[in-house]
Amino acid sequence: MSPASDLRIAVLPGDGIGIEVMDACLPVVEAVARKLNCAPLSWNRLPGGAAAYRDTGTAFTDTAMRQVERADAILFGAMGLPDVRYPDGTEIAPQLDIRMTLDLYAGVRPIRAVPGIPGPLRDVRAADIDFVIVREQTEGLYWSRGRGSMLDADTAIDTMRITRRGSERVFDYAFGLADRRRKRGRPGKVTCVDKSGVLRSFAFSHRIFLERARAFASLPADTVNIDAMALNLVRQPWAYDVVVTENMFGDILSDLGAGLIGGMGFAPSGDIGDAHAMFQPCHGTAPDIAGTGKANPTAMLLSAAMMLDWLGARHNDARLTEAAAVLEDAVRTAFVEGGVQPVELGGKDGTRAIAQAVGDRVAALRSRS
Repeated sequence: MSPASDLRIAVLPGDGIGIEVMDACLPVVEAVARKLNCAPLSWNRLPGGAAAYRDTGTAFTDTAMRQVERADAILFGAMGLPDVRYPDGTEIAPQLDIRMTLDLYAGVRPIRAVPGIPGPLRDVRAADIDFVIVREQTEGLYWSRGRGSMLDADTAIDTMRITRRGSERVFDYAFGLADRRRKRGRPGKVTCVDKSGVLRSFAFSHRIFLERARAFASLPADTVNIDAMALNLVRQPWAYDVVVTENMFGDILSDLGAGLIGGMGFAPSGDIGDAHAMFQPCHGTAPDIAGTGKANPTAMLLSAAMMLDWLGARHNDARLTEAAAVLEDAVRTAFVEGGVQPVELGGKDGTRAIAQAVGDRVAALRSRS
């Protein structure tokens, strides 16, 4: 594929602090793209979320979904409000509908320590935390969303679904990611997390993982039970590189991983498919601080860096790939050289100050001709 020309990005700010972190992020991304002389980025802001559902009765229109399908990438803020629910009591979550519609099967959750940001672990090796959780996103227990049933007035049932196709493609994605990380100096090891000794569905996917591991014999691989993994991520998270797991397990472990590096405000993510991708911070809408200027935009900025990297790989565009690296480096140095400390960690720096500190480091770069 030739280098990108004009890139259309679907922008979904959503609800609460999603709007604020998105507004802080976009100017920084534009500045990076200009500095590296990247293809022009065209932002297409689309409405959607809990407030939209509350006000119009529709959380995300079919028209908006069609525009998302035509976009080169999707940049997502956060959606949902605790007091706005569907009639069945479930949350407003158009992002889940987008995942299923676009078949975004690989939830990529980087867990990387940020210099200058204290985590809960006091071991000196905590500074070396750098692993990625790959979460299968189209089946598992979440496959039952909208399909659960009541057997009677006292019994509810949700079903976990695991298929060979779903397992093989997410395992292959994890091994491919591990191979790319190994070329950048990481171990290139893949760890599969399941509960294969208890549930038939996990025993099935466990066997498939071992099959796919043999197809990537140059990469080390192992398996761990989910309960042991929860323990290990607290005891020695620096021991892992790429962790692949089922939908629900991946959701839970991603939050645990975010806690290891300072919180959800530092946790970016990408939802990746074969033809589409969506990038978003792992945090929610935080309505308790919405409008106060306290929201941490770091995860949003790092998610945008992931987007630039994905676009660079997809379009074979080295400038986009470099822009991604520059943006991530600007974020990381802002906390070291700039002494930035976010409000949630007891500091004084809110949304605008953090984005400004990152933008300052981008501005210090010499422009490309």
